[in-house]
Order: sequence, then structure tokens, then C-alpha cells
Amino acid sequence: MSLYGMMRTSVSGMNAQASRLASVSDNVANSATIGYKQSSVEFRTQVLDVETSRYQPGSVRTETRYDISRQGPIVGTDSGTDLAIDGDGFFVVQGGDNDYFLTRAGSFIVNNEGQLENAQGNVLTGYQLNANTSLPVANGFGGLDPINIGQLELVAQGTDAATLVPNLPDNATAVAAGSRPSDNVATSESTGKTSLLMYDTLGNERVIDIYYTKTADDTWEATAFDASTSTNNGFPYSSAPLATQTITFDPITGYVTGGGSTAMTITVPGGIAATIDMTGISQLGTDYQVITAEANGSAPGSVESVEIDGTGTVYAIYKNGYSIPVYQIALASVPSTDSLKPVSGTAFTVTIDSGDVLVGNPQDNGNGSIISGALEESNVDLSTELTLMIQSQRSYTANSRVFQTGSELMDVLINI
Repeated sequence: MSLYGMMRTSVSGMNAQASRLASVSDNVANSATIGYKQSSVEFRTQVLDVETSRYQPGSVRTETRYDISRQGPIVGTDSGTDLAIDGDGFFVVQGGDNDYFLTRAGSFIVNNEGQLENAQGNVLTGYQLNANTSLPVANGFGGLDPINIGQLELVAQGTDAATLVPNLPDNATAVAAGSRPSDNVATSESTGKTSLLMYDTLGNERVIDIYYTKTADDTWEATAFDASTSTNNGFPYSSAPLATQTITFDPITGYVTGGGSTAMTITVPGGIAATIDMTGISQLGTDYQVITAEANGSAPGSVESVEIDGTGTVYAIYKNGYSIPVYQIALASVPSTDSLKPVSGTAFTVTIDSGDVLVGNPQDNGNGSIISGALEESNVDLSTELTLMIQSQRSYTANSRVFQTGSELMDVLINI
């Protein structure tokens, strides 16, 4: 009977508008949720076979869709572990059951286990740079581990490079053979001396004494010693020189002659080979003075903070001033982004319709770049949602009136 059909159709219309209102309520409630993607309810007709003598009302069906591919606004924050993706891709996070999810919610902080955890309780994953050299794995989550800053160990950096640039006085007196620092005798003489602080591989401080001695006109000798082997802070040293280098100057310019060596390589006691660069050393008519003196290396230091660059590389910043890349954040993508399945925690899982996941590095294979100190806001447009709410309210009321009219007509029919 068409009256029953009319009432069934109006009920389907009310259910459809209720679904749309439910979607609107979710969108409005999550309009401030980081990484949230707008949902919508689309309608489609269901038509019954039509007889020419009598119209058969059908119904309206709904289909829920998610606007996952549309990026929300990116806003800056004052936290270096807040992350946003500018472009395509998803962070790969791990939930409490060690399940992998995709998300754009990048409000990460270091939790009590040292892991980067977002506000939804999911932990950011990445590749350990010191353990994996052939990653990423393109077709899955293999090799991904929770990024754990708290487990990073103390790090010491042995010195392998130094710079020492002095000026050597042109009017200095040449020292005869047998009394030079390279002879390492009690009567050894030098024109100038500078000590450099270096580090062995365990981070212990090692002081290196470097002597400069004029041996002839425009010819000098640089000699390095381990300061800990000196006698009363002088000669003789109990160990042989670490290195001796001859330096020849141009008498006109006061700088090293073309092709002359301006570097000296030593082995730091307890450490590794270190090259002392003396580029720019001069022989001018003034006193001995050091223009530049520096060396790399450091004592053991603990992690003070982390920094993340646009390629997703996570750097551990140590208190001793060194930064070391420790993790590589991966980004995941699927062929049909809007077909992903939303789950709790502002995250998504792969479906048959979305296609298989493809994992890669930021800025590779169409993936976006990572912005540190920023977050992606919800892509919900409140004005659109409020408009839909009013439309759905009116449509729901109209459908209810149709149902009410059908009910009244049924009463008339029953009373005949």
C-alpha cells in the first residue's frame, strides 16, 4: 500500500538526516582536535519498480565519507617535538597493542619511557639510523621501532680535527740543531708555544703542547707533545714527539710558499688520528700570537633535547654541544587516501578500498616535508557545518510531517 510506503520513506528520510546531524555533531565537537579530518554523510536514492498506474515510494540511503586528503591549517607552536606534515603522507604510530596506525596528529611529547607520544596515546615510530642501513621498507612497517630518546646513551667524541693559526715573528733567532723541541732535551728552546685541548675516544681530556721554532731563514719547525709527559711543564718529555712538521715561508709575502705543507697529523693519546690545520699561518714582523685555536671532540654528555628537520631526521642534542642523527621518521601513503578507515585516537587503518600502504621518507616519492614546532589543525569548516545542521533540522522536520500526514490518512482509512 502506498500509504505504508510513504511512511517508510519518511522514516528513512528522518534516519538519513539523523545520520547527517550525527556527522555534523562529530565535526563540530572535533573542530579543535589536532589532525582531525572532516566526515560527511552523502544521500542516494533507492527507487522501487515503478508501475504506470501507481507510484511506489522508495527511500533514501546514506554513505559516510571522510575528507582525509584535504590538509588542515598549519599553526606554529613553541615545542620542537610538535610535528606537522606539509603535503601528503601520514605519521606511522604504534598503539598500546603494538598495532600500527596512520595519523596526522603530531602533538608529540616525551613520555615517562622516553618515547615520543601524541595526545591520543600513540607512539611515533621510525628507523634507527645506527642499526638499519637499507631502510625504509617500502611495502610495510618492517624495521620501524618506537622512537625512544630516553634510551640514548652518553656520548663522547674523540678529536679528529683541530685548527691552530699563529703568527711567527720574522725577526726571531734560529735555534741550532740539538737544542730544538724535536730533540727533546732539557736545553730545548722554542720561539712560541700553544697548548690545545683535545679528547680521546672515551672523552678524556688530552692537552697537546705545540712548539714553533725557527730553524733557518724563512724555515720553521712545529713539534707536538703529549703535555702529560712533560717534566715540570717543560723539557724533556718522557715520550717522543707526537709529530714534527717543517714549514717554509715566502720571504716576500710572509706566508707559506706554494705547495708547502700547512697541516700536521698526530695521534691523540688514547684516541684517534687528528689533523691540525695551520692554513693561514704567517711569518710577519710582530710578536708570536695565536690568531685561531680550536679542536673538535667532547667529553661524555647526556641528551639535553631533540630536534627534527624537514627530512624527518631526529637529532639528539647532547649537553656537550654535539648533535647526532639517531632516528629517521617514516611517512606512509595509500593510493586512495579518503578510503582509509578512521579509528579512535585521530588515526586511520588501511582498507581494501584504500589500497596497500607505501612507506618512504619525507620529501621522497611524493611525500610532504615535516615541519618541527608546528601542528596541523582540523580541516573542519564550522560555517559549513552550521549550515548543514540547519538544513538537516528543516529536512528532518519536513519528513516527520510527511510521516504524521500518512498516519492521519491511515486513521481516516481505518475509520471508514
